[in-house]
Amino acid sequence: MNSTILIVCGLLLYIILYHTYGRYLRKEVVRESDVDVPSKRLYDGVDFVPANRYVLFGHHFASIAGAAPIVGPAIALAWGWLPALLWVWLGNIFIGAVHDYLSLMSSVRYDGHSIQWIAGRVIKKRTGYVFAWFIFFVLILVVAAFGAVLGKLYVKQPAVPSAYIFKIFSALILGYLLYKVKMDFRLATVIGIILLIISIILGDKFPLSASYTTWMVVFFVYIIVAASIPVHVLLQPRDYLNAWLLVGGLLVGGISLLVAFSPVKLPAITVYSAPIIAGKPTPFWPVIPLIVACGSLSGFHAIVASGTTSKQISSEKDGLFIGYGGMLTEGFLSTIVVAAISTYGLSVVAPEKASLLTTNAADFARNYIGVAKSVGGPIGIFSKSYAAVANSVLHLPKSFLVILASMWVASFAMTTLDTTNRLARYTFAEIFEPIKEKSPEFYNFITNRWIASTIPAAIGIGLAWSGAWTMLWPAFGGANQMLASIALMTGAAWVIRVQKSKGMNVLIPALLLWITVSLAMVWYLFIAVPTFYAKDPVKAIILGAMVVIMLALNLLLIYDYFKPEKDLERKLEPDKV
Repeated sequence: MNSTILIVCGLLLYIILYHTYGRYLRKEVVRESDVDVPSKRLYDGVDFVPANRYVLFGHHFASIAGAAPIVGPAIALAWGWLPALLWVWLGNIFIGAVHDYLSLMSSVRYDGHSIQWIAGRVIKKRTGYVFAWFIFFVLILVVAAFGAVLGKLYVKQPAVPSAYIFKIFSALILGYLLYKVKMDFRLATVIGIILLIISIILGDKFPLSASYTTWMVVFFVYIIVAASIPVHVLLQPRDYLNAWLLVGGLLVGGISLLVAFSPVKLPAITVYSAPIIAGKPTPFWPVIPLIVACGSLSGFHAIVASGTTSKQISSEKDGLFIGYGGMLTEGFLSTIVVAAISTYGLSVVAPEKASLLTTNAADFARNYIGVAKSVGGPIGIFSKSYAAVANSVLHLPKSFLVILASMWVASFAMTTLDTTNRLARYTFAEIFEPIKEKSPEFYNFITNRWIASTIPAAIGIGLAWSGAWTMLWPAFGGANQMLASIALMTGAAWVIRVQKSKGMNVLIPALLLWITVSLAMVWYLFIAVPTFYAKDPVKAIILGAMVVIMLALNLLLIYDYFKPEKDLERKLEPDKV
């Protein structure tokens, strides 16, 4: 097996699926129309703002990707490259892309409302409220996990935060050119790409060093501001630049791996229970969703699709490209991660460390996580492997390539951080909606965009403060995948009860995922959390309590799906809601 075969298989798989199963969903299930979308009917200049499909793809992809499609598969290699890649591909095909597309389009049909609001509409009123609390916990864990990963990266590679800061200024300039000057879109794009390249070069020349706690404070302030200002000021132009960062990175990495014909040097399969979480033997099933997370499928995508993306989409015709295509693109990114580390990973670690991985499969599984930490953890081993393959094939400078790969993680993770905080603001408002009429003054105060952005930011960054990302990552992954199963069941309910289409091809994968993730979270609660308790009792208790609450909510949500309210007006046309 070599890198070329892996890349070709991934490309063919995604291209064929997009043009077959994707179009089937668009034509037979969603049945897209030409009606005015929420961004035009409900335009407010802050959240409901129509965007160019390519600009919106950039925002959507950068928000859903974060660090997960890189970090997750890089960790999962402890089980071997074949299980990691199969979970990515099969998850994309049967769950991830379908889940994202249905979440986006059902929200578009319901005036840009969230997936939890839709659950309350098509399943049971109580379901929507319980779902909102569940999602609020998930969003806090997303802020915590991505904040911890990003903080570690910024400390390890000082050139990355400086490059990102320069990119923010580039995005503000691009936004000004697009929305104030009304410059031609193509010319503004060229200027934006030039500014993006300059940002990476300047980041390499002027690295910015700071402590982990300093970055936590910076993140806290930044995500509050970024989540509260109008989307066209920073979010849309920055994420459009992210899209070009993605295109450039995928082209460089994809072409390099495609023509390198580099042999895969890591074992295809190691052991069933590799020591991954808390140093404990971690069974591939059911725990794999907790590790790979967004690279395969993600409930967080439903929150993004129905939270920010559905409020900016300019036409239903853009839904397949953004929702379905975005998930497949993320899967291809994870494919590149697996291929790059599998072929060049051993070359970027010290020889004495590499020797720990080359004896047999069992030794590889036992030592892989520790060896990866020696080069900066999962992000470090990916960025250095990526730089090695591109340097060997395209002869580009290694330092530039390492920053480019790391900027993928930094840009997408920072986008996820502030988009998550914006989504938490929406969710927070929905949670307090029952008191809107009884106590309008308190409701207006607590749901003020600045107040409602500060609360989840404070809790999430507080959890990330100690930097225990190995503790936070599986908790985030489990909550995220549990959310995916519930969101997909909500999509199935919308398909069956509103669209009057066949929904078993959506419901069955959702139920299988629900069983898998529920068992994985039980394993995490009883095996991993007690181990964490010995190192950080307070944080372990908080995480354990959150897992218990989410498991309880999860059981209630699955019960509601099979016992929906009979008097719900499910036949009401969505655009009259």
